[in-house]
Amino acid sequence: MSLIVQKYGGTSVGSIERIESVAEKVIGYRKRGHDVVVVVSAMSGETDRLLGLAKAISARPPPRELDVLLSTGEQVTIALLSIALEKRGQPARSYTGGQVQIRTDSAFNKARIEDIEAEHMRADLAAGRVVVVAGFQGVDGQGNITTLGRGGSDTTAVALAAALKASECQIFTDVDGVYTTDPRVVPQARRLDRITFEEMLELASLGSKVLQIRSVEFAGKYNVPLRVLSSFQEGEGTLITFEEEKMEQALISGIAFNRDEAKLTVLGVPDRPGVAFSILGHIADANIEVDMIIQNIGQDGTTDFTFTVNRNEYERALEILTARARELGAREVVGDNKIVKISLVGVGMRSHAGIASTMFQALAKEGINIRMISTSEIKISVVVDEKYLELGVRTLHDAFHMDKVPAV
Repeated sequence: MSLIVQKYGGTSVGSIERIESVAEKVIGYRKRGHDVVVVVSAMSGETDRLLGLAKAISARPPPRELDVLLSTGEQVTIALLSIALEKRGQPARSYTGGQVQIRTDSAFNKARIEDIEAEHMRADLAAGRVVVVAGFQGVDGQGNITTLGRGGSDTTAVALAAALKASECQIFTDVDGVYTTDPRVVPQARRLDRITFEEMLELASLGSKVLQIRSVEFAGKYNVPLRVLSSFQEGEGTLITFEEEKMEQALISGIAFNRDEAKLTVLGVPDRPGVAFSILGHIADANIEVDMIIQNIGQDGTTDFTFTVNRNEYERALEILTARARELGAREVVGDNKIVKISLVGVGMRSHAGIASTMFQALAKEGINIRMISTSEIKISVVVDEKYLELGVRTLHDAFHMDKVPAV
């Protein structure tokens, strides 16, 4: 008998009917001989509703009290699912993060898991119960309720799978796996049977919304096989695992894109040691994260320094740099918040040349101008004008024949 940890997101438990359906699915796994631990999110929209209540009282609710409030969403779901299982004759026991002893640090609203007490869960499993755990939450060393941040239920599930040494951690969502790219942009996008942790980590960090990035990091660190499945249809989903020789060796496994990009350029800065720090130091002090960076050195002893930030941070970053332009010795500060980032990801890049040239040629044929380029061992990202996002993704999907299953 193998142990499986399953996680069901807010959409999967968004109504009583869907909770009943999850109960049937869990019992199906029990009948096939598996022990099951279930991690659930709050019902769809509930976390936003609770956050709205807090914001109606205070624009900046105390982080500790916000965690106490937001954690109640999952408490409702674990109780309802346990009731649905018991009604069907399947013994079940629900646990909040504090009850199951998911111990975290004290960083309210974005806590990190430090340890998990698995003894009670193992005892319940041995007694034939399904264990139902509230995702997204834990408890710190002082007994305070903490939450793990948006998407934290995925991390809870992977952490429990690691602590219990589960055979697999299954993430049930409203999609039936990981696709070569978003099917809403490219209808011919293909569901992948397998993908490596490394590739999934890159895709998650570059804009793919299928999995929360911390959960992928956790799964890779503790070697937890991760599978993405649909709550609403049967299928094998996508297995995320370590790279194997027998895995399909596509040049490119996926195309990710991010619409929330903005670009800033500081023109004509004196080319001297420390110029990058003098620019980015002010941005870091404002707690604004920087993504891609390009520095072009001219022949007149000046440099043009370009970097990207999240679009939500664009106005603030532009205001900071404009105010500091004279201090930096810059000729001008300009920006553009109508850009997007498109990224190719694939472990096949390690052993195949010419991928960048194929990418650039395909975009050029469609008249798509590349504004910035960034590369790593298994990734190439380009920044292009926002209006070319969908055309660019479709063009690259065709150029690398990603609708076809690669030869093994």
